[in-house]
Amino acid sequence: MRLIPLAAAALVAVSAPALAQTGFGPLLTPEQAAEAQASGEALFLDIRSGDEGAATPYETGHIAGAVPAPYALFRGPKENPGQVPEAAKLTEILSGLGVTADRPTVIVHEGKDASDFGAAARVYWTLKSSGVSQLAIINGGMRGWQEAGLPLSTEAVTPEPSAFTVTFSDRWLATQDEVQQVVEGKEEAKLIDARPQEFWEGKKAAPAAARPGTLPQSEYFTHDRWFGSNPALIDADRAQSLATEAGYTDGEELISFCNTGHWAATNWFALSELAGVENVKLYPESMVGWSNAGLPMENVPGPIRNLWNQISGVF
Repeated sequence: MRLIPLAAAALVAVSAPALAQTGFGPLLTPEQAAEAQASGEALFLDIRSGDEGAATPYETGHIAGAVPAPYALFRGPKENPGQVPEAAKLTEILSGLGVTADRPTVIVHEGKDASDFGAAARVYWTLKSSGVSQLAIINGGMRGWQEAGLPLSTEAVTPEPSAFTVTFSDRWLATQDEVQQVVEGKEEAKLIDARPQEFWEGKKAAPAAARPGTLPQSEYFTHDRWFGSNPALIDADRAQSLATEAGYTDGEELISFCNTGHWAATNWFALSELAGVENVKLYPESMVGWSNAGLPMENVPGPIRNLWNQISGVF
């Protein structure tokens, strides 16, 4: 188990890396997003959600032409929120939103804080794994769009369904079995916990998790370290510097996890799409799925660990 120390305030400038996709994204400034919106070529997916019984953020004001696509569409059930919907379900969802394999698609999130970005990153990962080739997130989300003085619309948009069929790729996916192989020493990978330090240390746990703690042999790299201000992500050069400083290179497989694959998606996005690090995977079910499966954990508090050992017959 290894802790990654906080990065130094000054980052060393390096040459720009080759990004995971070219020609579009992975991040757009609000002004760049406005240009894409004006061209009429891009599909904008507004993933913001609101409180039940109240007007949604989309209804209050959205980017003209954007399609409402609440984050919950891309998540699993309450007891396992990180679970990826089946390919048939994703096909139904994405085709209903008008998604196609090659149409530029822009993901619009709230932009209220670093945690909120995880929703955009998780949707981006899901779309990329589903076969969408041109993807981008508005850096700063709707907050950045509004701060740039760009216009809003209250005219609802009904998407035109597409014939898109999902063939889900496992290139960026780490399954529970794969993570277990790493924990048992049968495969090699670096396990990176994206959660705040108190989760990694076992001082806090997600409500749906069976117990606090982390994956054996893991280290933590908190998801919020990729952000500058407003909150907007740092640029590709700085992301590559931060990744290099942490020892994250193309030489080994990296598996990002958290509680439910939300914060972990930010680490995946920053490493894979910004820093250009190859072989980065997301473990979507993360610690909720792992702990509820009764699998080995580290940093479990003593009384809880002893009780769990008695229940499971491990002494």
